[in-house]
Formats: sequence, C-alpha cells, structure tokens
Amino acid sequence: MKSIELDYSKRCADEPSKGHNRWHPDIPPAVEADPGEEVVIQTRNAFDGEVTPASKNEDLRSPNLGVVHPLTGPVYVKGAEPGDLLECNILNVEPAKWGFTTIIPGFGFLRDLYTEPYVVHWNIDGDYAESEQLPGVRVPGASFMGVIGVAPSRQLLEETIAREAELLSRGGAVLGPDPAGAVPTTEPIASEALRTVPPRENGGNMDIKQLSSGTRLMLPVFTEGALFSAGDAHFAQGDSECCGTAVEMDSTLHVSFRLRKGEAASRNIRFPIFERDTYFIRPETAVPQRFLATTGMCIDSEGKNQSEDATLAARNALTSMIQLLMERGWSREQAYCICSVAVDLKLSEMVDVPNFVVSAFLPLDIFR
Repeated sequence: MKSIELDYSKRCADEPSKGHNRWHPDIPPAVEADPGEEVVIQTRNAFDGEVTPASKNEDLRSPNLGVVHPLTGPVYVKGAEPGDLLECNILNVEPAKWGFTTIIPGFGFLRDLYTEPYVVHWNIDGDYAESEQLPGVRVPGASFMGVIGVAPSRQLLEETIAREAELLSRGGAVLGPDPAGAVPTTEPIASEALRTVPPRENGGNMDIKQLSSGTRLMLPVFTEGALFSAGDAHFAQGDSECCGTAVEMDSTLHVSFRLRKGEAASRNIRFPIFERDTYFIRPETAVPQRFLATTGMCIDSEGKNQSEDATLAARNALTSMIQLLMERGWSREQAYCICSVAVDLKLSEMVDVPNFVVSAFLPLDIFR
C-alpha cells in the first residue's frame, strides 16, 4: 500500500511535492503505484483554507479563488500509457467531521440572483450532516471526490487552451490559465496549466455523486503513468450542485487501479465512464419515497419561448423549488443551499420541441 499524507495545518502551496491545483503533464508524481496496489490519499477541501470553521458570511465576500481546487497527487501508475483506459476502483472515501456550503458572489448557477456571500457549517457524524444554519435539516451522505482525473497530454493541453479561448471570444464563461495562486509555481507550468474548475476529457471537476465507494471509474490515459490526482471531496450533493458548492470537506480516499491496455484508443473512448454493482447510496435515499418536485420549461420570465434550452428549463425548475422552500419559512439563501446539497435536477424529457422539461426533486425526509 502507498499513501500520501497531508499536514492539514498547511495549504497546498506549502506542500507542493504532495499536490497541485492545476492540470499539466509536467507536474512530477508524488508517488508511484503498481496496478492492483491500494493507494491512500488524504485530500484538502475545495477552498484550501479560504473557508474555515470560524468563517462568517462577510469573510467570503472576495475569497482567493485562484487556490481552487487543491488536488493530492499525481500518482504515477506503472505501465499506464496513452491510449489505455485507467480503471480507478474507489474503495472508500472517509469523511471529515466538519464541512461547509457557501454562496460566493459571482459563482454558482444562479449567480445573477445571488450576489451576497453566505456560509453553512456542517457537523458530519456518521451517515448524516447537520447544521445550525439549517435547523431541522439532516442530509444523508455518500462521500465522493468532486475532482478526480488524470493529467492531459501536451497536445490535449494545447487543444483545450485554444478551444476555451475561442469560447471566451464568443462570450462564454471561461477561466483560462492563470499563474495567480497556482501550485506548482514553476514556470512555464504555472502560466500554461489548466484551471481545475471545469471537467474535461481527463475527468477533473465532474461532481458526480455516484462516484462513491464501490464505483469503478474509467479514465482515458493521455500521458505515461496516467498521473492520477483527486480532491474536492463532498459528503453530500444534489445533482447540479447549483449554488456552486456541496457539503465540502477534507477526506481520505482509498483507491486502486487496473489497466485496460489500449482500450481508450481501440474503443474511441473520449470521456470518462463509470459503473458499479451495488447502490451508490441507500436505495431509499437514492429513490426517496417522499419527495416534492417542481418543473421548468424553456419559457423565460417575460413569457418568451426559447427552443430546446435545457439551461433555461433547469433555471425555472430551481427558482420554483426555491420559492416553495421560502414559502415554508426558509430564507432565499438557505433555500439555495438546500437545493445545492439535496435537490436532484433531472432531464425529464427533451424530445417534445420546443420545450424541454427539467424536474427538481426535493427528498422530504431530510426535514426532521
């Protein structure tokens, strides 16, 4: 068994041999592992010390987002080559005792509506998380890594920079390479490495809550050794993570690897895939017996119909759910955070043009 242990009194920049917060093929590995060997990896939460158990709302008005996300690794998997498929067996994700959910101005799906900072502190005890900021709410957990992936190749790095720059020129929301806060600070890595905020072909910030203990994640390999890293652990999350954060926490990841030689190339697998043989969470939680759901369609607030716009439909479903929660006595900030950690957005249908239907499901058993 190999391990990477962190000093949690320090930040990622203080232990650069154990982690990084950018994707780049030239970041040196922190450890090497054989296929089948268990690797134990301690990870820092997404904000790398910008949020602490003492943080108050006003403390989060302008956090340093350049430090997001601190990842532990890379792990060099012996024998991994470009074109392989790296099977990552997620053996366990051990949660910390404290977590948080935040609304950060300028960040999140409804960032135009939520311009003030807000923080929820969670006490994590066994299978549930509770918070003084959300009295009466108890969220069941199934811990998983929000960010999990491998290094891009030099070619993929350059292609990604080019395509995201082109998207930015069209008005897209893009965070390009930025050395401010980068780990490692070594040039040219700091100035050309990819930010960890968006998911890409190499995995990364996918925020897939089904990647809990027992899941097998398959990642295309782009570099020798694959260079696997992980971080940004979540105790619980709704499908969408709408306010920008889930129940964020430190964690300890147990993982092992299997190489599927040449399968990414031979099967033309461009993006991650995953599978499992058991429920990713207790079935009564995954499919709640009691729930409340809202729907959204492609019709804006002024009554104008858009065509096949899943983003608008999701926005309408979420704002409707927030309104229902506010009618039950929650503040708009509390309602937004509840949606982020517990409400699942689902594409109910996307064939009856012009209107897609997105449904937002709120499990009612989270309320005690």
